[in-house]
Amino acid sequence: MTGLGGLNKSPNGVVVGLVQLQLPLVETPAQLRAQAERIVWMVGKARRNQGTMDLVVFPEYALHGLSMRTDRELMVTMDGPEVAMFKAACVEHRIWGCFSIMEHNPHGNPYNTGLIIDDQGQVKLYYRKLHPWVPVEPWEPGNMGVPVCDGPKGSKIGLIICHDGMFPEMAREAAYKGAEIILRTAGYTAPIRHAWKITNQSNAFQNLAQTASVCLCGSDGSFDSMGEGMFCHLDGTVLAEGGGRVDEIITAELRPDLVREARAVWGVENNPYQLYHRGYVAVQGGAQDCPYTFMQDMVAGRYKLPWDASIQVRDGTPCGFDAPTRTYRGPEPNPVE
Repeated sequence: MTGLGGLNKSPNGVVVGLVQLQLPLVETPAQLRAQAERIVWMVGKARRNQGTMDLVVFPEYALHGLSMRTDRELMVTMDGPEVAMFKAACVEHRIWGCFSIMEHNPHGNPYNTGLIIDDQGQVKLYYRKLHPWVPVEPWEPGNMGVPVCDGPKGSKIGLIICHDGMFPEMAREAAYKGAEIILRTAGYTAPIRHAWKITNQSNAFQNLAQTASVCLCGSDGSFDSMGEGMFCHLDGTVLAEGGGRVDEIITAELRPDLVREARAVWGVENNPYQLYHRGYVAVQGGAQDCPYTFMQDMVAGRYKLPWDASIQVRDGTPCGFDAPTRTYRGPEPNPVE
């Protein structure tokens, strides 16, 4: 299935490399510049590592590390030098790249932004993380939904970031928009290892998708990230996985054509279709309603858990952040779509 990690590439294959990048320490503009240069060098390593590679994926926080600093001088803009460097590296090495930036937000806290850039240097996907890892992360909640883009070899690619992948609705949304390959970038540390693995697998199976997921790796002197790059097939089985080796690039050939085939011909466990066509053996076309109270309540703005009164952590003060005073700004149009 993986073509020996993509060494033997099929006509329908998309070879993906997951970079278990060394966790950086970035506290100054000079360190930010040096880390951007290191990421560019790793793009070149990916191409030298494997001539068949179509897409190289860097973890969340690859550029900024895990300090959670929001200093304006460390934040990135889409027209700034760091993104320009990533674009140029993709062009130079004729490869697609997935990158992570902490993006300046003139209206509040920075956004945790993911980018997919093609081999012509064009941003094909722009995504703001919908679910920052509260109460630990200070980032503004994303307000542009879950985008999907056309990827290499006619594939459809979605991107979710770290904690996003713990919500089954996130991968389902990507699949609902057509994603056949769902990328998940993360900065997770070892306590999340088990949940990381099972959610990568379940996100694949529940959506008949292939997932490609990777964390930062190694230590910055304070935090220890786990690497753990892994590819999952549409039935939830693990195609390939890495461990904790810093800067290793885990590779596999993914087959979006098999995803398309399964979504078209599977009867048993065709989960994305059957969600809205339940019981179609008994009733024509199945029941096409929304029996899920939580969905109805979210849309109506009345979502409330039965145990809401007992929930103790409701802001970032346990992690040293001031209680917020601003309200959510609401949706904005995506500049790439």
